[in-house]
Amino acid sequence: MRVLDIACGSGRHAVAAAERGAQVIGIDTDTAQLEEAGRAAAKARVSVDWQQKNLERDGLPDGPFDLVMMFNYLDRERLPAFLASVRPGGFFLAETFTEQQRELGWGPTSDAHLLKPCELWSLVEPYEIVLAREVLEMLDGRPMAVGSVLARRPAS
Repeated sequence: MRVLDIACGSGRHAVAAAERGAQVIGIDTDTAQLEEAGRAAAKARVSVDWQQKNLERDGLPDGPFDLVMMFNYLDRERLPAFLASVRPGGFFLAETFTEQQRELGWGPTSDAHLLKPCELWSLVEPYEIVLAREVLEMLDGRPMAVGSVLARRPAS
């Protein structure tokens, strides 16, 4: 299975996929985060292809991918390219902050980085939604308002 982790940060999701046998590429702009991700992969004794990329100018690694993941990141302009990098029958998995996050005192505050209610579901059309949710949950002792989706690209 080929997996792409967009804006992978410290690599938590990429390492988890690699531990399950996937060939993973993790991309992020932040060199320090990628170094931390490399240490996490080494500790887990897995291999991940970490790539420093600025998506505004560098674009995505060559696909297609069986799974494209995007956590705590939102780029509406490039989302069609992210979805196009999923192979037919493959999956797109995303979770990011909703507008409700502003009320919680931490995290992004810009409209550009916050989902409107139920917006993520419409952003992945025409993919088939397998699972979708919007919740207020706790992360490391802090409340977090997120929207999530697991969507499957049509096979044809």
